[in-house]
Amino acid sequence: MFQHLVDEAGLSDAIAVDSAATHHFHVGEAPDARAQAAARKRGYDLSSLVARQIRADDFRDADLILAMDWENLSALQQQCPKVYQHKLMLLMRFSNEFEEATVPDPYYGGPEGFNKVLDYIEDSCQGVLELVRKRALQYQAA
Repeated sequence: MFQHLVDEAGLSDAIAVDSAATHHFHVGEAPDARAQAAARKRGYDLSSLVARQIRADDFRDADLILAMDWENLSALQQQCPKVYQHKLMLLMRFSNEFEEATVPDPYYGGPEGFNKVLDYIEDSCQGVLELVRKRALQYQAA
């Protein structure tokens, strides 16, 4: 979803987007079919995504590493070298419309849970885009 926003903003050359899991449970698998269906209804194609686990070089290479919830943030904090800890944050920190601290896991609920998650992610990704757009423009100007 964030890649879609970056593309629309014309920042694909300046901003790289990636996704990785904190655990190995679904490595090599596509996103949940219900997540794909909900995303497709909003114009996002997740069919090419394949889960991978975060690697040590991700902490070095990424400028920002966002977690959906406290459990995943904790897992990232345990894996991340201290020198890169400042890059770790909750995605919902960037939300403009919602006060929730974390994105809920919709896996065991119905379709409305996936729509709620998409609402949270879309809103938060707009906030992230504002931040990275400013950073990208600063780098381009330097």
